[in-house]
Amino acid sequence: MAGEDRDSDAYPPPGIDLQRPSVARVYDYYLEGDASWTVDRKFGDTVLGEFPQLRQIAKANRVFLHRVVRHLMGLGVTQFIDIGSGLPTMRHAHQIADEVAYGRSRVVYADYDPIAVAHSQDLLEQHGDSSRHAAIHADLRAPDRLWEQAAATGILDLDQPLAILLIAVLHVQQPASARSGDTGDVGPAAVARYRELAPAGSYLAISHITDEGVPPVYQDQLAKLKHLYDTKSSPVVWRTHDEVRELFGTFDLIPPGLTWTTQWHLDEAPPDEPAVTFTSPNESAVIAGVAKKR
Repeated sequence: MAGEDRDSDAYPPPGIDLQRPSVARVYDYYLEGDASWTVDRKFGDTVLGEFPQLRQIAKANRVFLHRVVRHLMGLGVTQFIDIGSGLPTMRHAHQIADEVAYGRSRVVYADYDPIAVAHSQDLLEQHGDSSRHAAIHADLRAPDRLWEQAAATGILDLDQPLAILLIAVLHVQQPASARSGDTGDVGPAAVARYRELAPAGSYLAISHITDEGVPPVYQDQLAKLKHLYDTKSSPVVWRTHDEVRELFGTFDLIPPGLTWTTQWHLDEAPPDEPAVTFTSPNESAVIAGVAKKR
């Protein structure tokens, strides 16, 4: 595994592109994980040099995920599909769910980055339950195929309510395949299909970077951040609050609605939650919400 060989990047797994930084591995680096390669860490250092707050922003987003899982478990949700799940730094959804009620939850992780999937599979082998947890190599842009792969694990009952987690993934542009005939970012169309596939009573959780309503000093930093990702990694898009709200379609946002990550259900934060502090909530730069399908 990549993180096991931090001092020597000479032997990447077969098929891994080390010419460009990986979004998942760079995000893992922001979270101080150990699954990155030299190309990812160099890029991450460049980004943090321009936007040092990003490490705290990433951590705030991860603990938002933890609060979502706790809250939904409290509402009786026991099935989760985490799309664009990334690497298992700062604990994954199944670990949080088992802290709430051990043995009751079922979780499938889906990611397009093979290293992210391999690390998740390793984690599940060591600290998971093969009857309740799985990680699949799947493409967010192909909802029906991803849904079939999730069903094939035998972990989830896709005819029953579940929670779809799309955490810090939709601000990475999702380009259409060349043969599809589509152009631009197909992320919103994919999310619309996931909403259709989800049974009634299901929940959709989204977090997304925005450049609207952030501190003035962030405007220039976010512009530089976008340029770095667009030119050296994977292109990104910053959506407005209304554009993020549209991703929920006709699902009903549950209280407190669409908020900064640092404002969403702080009552779900346990005493040992990692401290992530900002002077004001909008310094988290990520808006988030959870909505229910009628």
